[in-house]
Amino acid sequence: MSTTNSKLTRVADNIRILSAAMVEKAKSGHPGGAMGGADFITVLFTEFLRYDPDNMAYPYRDRFFLDPGHMSPMLYATLSLAGHYSTEDLQSLRQWGSVTPGHPEVDVMRGVENTSGPLGQGHAMALGAAIAERFMAARFGEWMAHKTYAYISDGAVEEEISQGVGRIAGHLGLSNFVMYYDSNNIQLSTKVDEVMTENVAMKYEAWGWNVLSIDGHNINEIREALVAAESETERPTLIIGHTVMGKGAKGPAGESFENKVSTHGQPLTAAGADFAATVKNLGGDAENPFAVFAESREVFAERREALKEWAAKQAAVEKSWRAEHKELARKLDDFLSGKLPEIDYKSIEMKADVATRAASATVLGVFAEKIDNMIVASADLSNSDKTDGYLKKTKAFTKGDFSGKFFQAGVSELTMACVANGMALHGGVIPVCGTFFVFSDYMKPAVRLSALMRLHVVYVWTHDSFRVGEDGPTHQPVEHEAQIRLMEHLRNHHDERSMLVLRPADGDETVMAWKLAVEEHRPVALVLSRQNIKNLPALAASRREEAAQLAKGAYIVADTAKPDVVMVASGSEVATLVEGAGLLAQEGIKARIVSVPSEGLFRDQPQSYQESVLPAGIARYGMTSGLPVTLQGLVGEKGFIHGHDMFGFSAPYTVLDKEFGYNGETVSAEVKKLLGRA
Repeated sequence: MSTTNSKLTRVADNIRILSAAMVEKAKSGHPGGAMGGADFITVLFTEFLRYDPDNMAYPYRDRFFLDPGHMSPMLYATLSLAGHYSTEDLQSLRQWGSVTPGHPEVDVMRGVENTSGPLGQGHAMALGAAIAERFMAARFGEWMAHKTYAYISDGAVEEEISQGVGRIAGHLGLSNFVMYYDSNNIQLSTKVDEVMTENVAMKYEAWGWNVLSIDGHNINEIREALVAAESETERPTLIIGHTVMGKGAKGPAGESFENKVSTHGQPLTAAGADFAATVKNLGGDAENPFAVFAESREVFAERREALKEWAAKQAAVEKSWRAEHKELARKLDDFLSGKLPEIDYKSIEMKADVATRAASATVLGVFAEKIDNMIVASADLSNSDKTDGYLKKTKAFTKGDFSGKFFQAGVSELTMACVANGMALHGGVIPVCGTFFVFSDYMKPAVRLSALMRLHVVYVWTHDSFRVGEDGPTHQPVEHEAQIRLMEHLRNHHDERSMLVLRPADGDETVMAWKLAVEEHRPVALVLSRQNIKNLPALAASRREEAAQLAKGAYIVADTAKPDVVMVASGSEVATLVEGAGLLAQEGIKARIVSVPSEGLFRDQPQSYQESVLPAGIARYGMTSGLPVTLQGLVGEKGFIHGHDMFGFSAPYTVLDKEFGYNGETVSAEVKKLLGRA
């Protein structure tokens, strides 16, 4: 193997040079880690990672998830040698319009499986992909089995999310999950041993992992570790590769510039190293640092042919399977395409005056029987966030058994959300995850990435206001709705609102909100009540049909000829407006009531529709259990908003409603004052 190994070392050196050159030309970036990790990624991509080079989106490919996104030069350089990026792409690292941004953004056709940057999230997404793979294989057979590889750094190990990933992967015995830990004792501003003293290997062993420790620059040891990981059948594998930051870097006098904090986050020259001397030391041409070595061309050409051969064999296996399992094949195609079954939402029976979390449970019970590729998760709150409506008709994943459709994440909201993102990235499944709305604070980093990546993940957030009551202010969301609705104002790179946020006002709206949620192609949040809510009145025969107007973001739920005031709200507060309108009517004041489950959807409607719902020249009144700013864009400067701008208190929600003025009497009094009729 010596000849092969020497070639692979040349390939790794080529990757080191390309990585350093990219950062040098961009005048910013992270060369050191990329130079240290080059040996592992070389072996992985040239001998182990299986994919179809002619169809990068092939569903049954191995996945490679990069966690430390700042090491993007290493990934781009490797993928360029594999033929997926041009030299010009590498030379435009971090530039406007480039396909090589500073931190990788998901681009499956070029081999980038995930957007990464915030440390820890990348390997949590990889865990989600590994779970999705087991879910799919449990239904369609081991012929589609594939590995998920994650690459992590010291920073990812330090991030608290690593606890969740380690615990869950070990508990579920995910032998299809292989993680490489690039351990170089260097981070951006310090050495690792200045901030961490722990036995990482023992920690992962305690979680039930197969742990291997190697020299991360030794080709044979890397290969042997990957072979061992490939043959492991009971446990996930952690390969700890001891590496050198800035491997091969030289200073102006020819001195070693390895193992330095300074080369982590800036070009080599900015760190005081000599770029030309480094390139020369690594066997390259300083005048042409973007050159591709002959060995690199040879090794990757051979690998491409081997991968094409593998893909052809895999296609033959799939063809044979499809011929023998025609019905199952149709189901597989539906899973992969995102096709949904026919569901009669009008016929879903719902008790009157229920909490929207309870209404959600009813819908999830229907989905459990109808949507075979939905995976629902909860952070140890399924009996309270009512995702158990789904669980009651399926079962949770356990080690060796992924025939169920429920993921018990335990108390780990951020990990759960990242896992859901990874499931969505893998494809073939619709991930849903639930917890209390107040705990969405733990999930915001993952929600942001799901929005950036345009992933179809559904977030079920219950206990949506101070009406959590006795649990007190720690559990009472106040500012949370305003925060998450900002995501409706933030556009993704498809020029869409990056997220859909729906706060339904009763059981019927909840049903139709779920319809919208599963039909979307971006992240969706359902914000649901703990307490019961009175059903809204029907203007015509069918309240359910009227609730379908939720798809327009806002619609009229109660009206009168020539209203004196237009009242707007979402969720629980709409029913309070109905109560207030009844009192106003007794005094001859006519009110229109508008339910606004999503301002974002409403603003995407034609201007004519918006004006028909919220006509100009009529006084507006808003009520929200969150910050008043939540409704500011709808009510305007001249209107009045009854909102909540302080932390809550521990007391029954009925008491809090009274103390905070959330009742018909308050609505009536404030509207009369707004109209000058007090």
